[in-house]
Amino acid sequence: MIKYQNNDKSVLNDALGMLNLKKNVLLKGPTGSGKTKLAETLSHELNLKMNSINCSVDLDAESLLGYKTIENINGESQIIFVDGPVIEAMRKGNILYIDEINMAKPETLPILNGVLDYRRTVTNPFTGEVIKAHDNFKVIAAINVGYVGTLPMNEALKNRFVVIDMEYISGEILKTVIKEQTLISDDQLINQIIKFNRDLITMASQGQISEEASSIRALLDFCDLTTIMPVERAAKRAIIDKLDDEREQNAIINAMELNF
Repeated sequence: MIKYQNNDKSVLNDALGMLNLKKNVLLKGPTGSGKTKLAETLSHELNLKMNSINCSVDLDAESLLGYKTIENINGESQIIFVDGPVIEAMRKGNILYIDEINMAKPETLPILNGVLDYRRTVTNPFTGEVIKAHDNFKVIAAINVGYVGTLPMNEALKNRFVVIDMEYISGEILKTVIKEQTLISDDQLINQIIKFNRDLITMASQGQISEEASSIRALLDFCDLTTIMPVERAAKRAIIDKLDDEREQNAIINAMELNF
């Protein structure tokens, strides 16, 4: 388990303090900056289960709150309501993690306004029940700024959060992540990979390659693949072949040749 994120332990400590004050925490940063990893670490540190929502343009009230279904109970068909991630987290006092919150349609999210403010309640439109959140209930959301398909966050929604602006994982923390979460053990190769990743981040920040190519997920896949195939082919399978733009592919190939 990662004990802290980025290059500053205060990020984890601040996030824990905010959540304990019952503040909703918005993690803001590029793809690959470790937002989901930080949310998982907070869940571990607080010993709370995490209910996740992956936002998209198809997100609707049922995806958030739950749905009605027919179930056979004691030989009789009965209509029951199955709690969705929001209501389950509220009832059980879990962490609600809303990933890529700015991918959702603006008209979908106002249903959460009461959940995210001092009321900590929601009226289930499918049953009429008013759900009051458990005292342990906490909310974390993540946002990718400027990513394709995202929309500006509604100001009323944004004002319900405190914000942690995250950078890419790098240096010794990235080294720890690689050692803990991949099969690679060669320190020299790990150091080369970290330098290669730094070049990818620079290119992504300059707009030469997409942020997806510099994501932590792709990098960890790359690390695992280096244990079963040559580095060049591992980079091709984990990073390069995911890209459609030939210029981006060539930029990564050049960076790979400089580092390995």
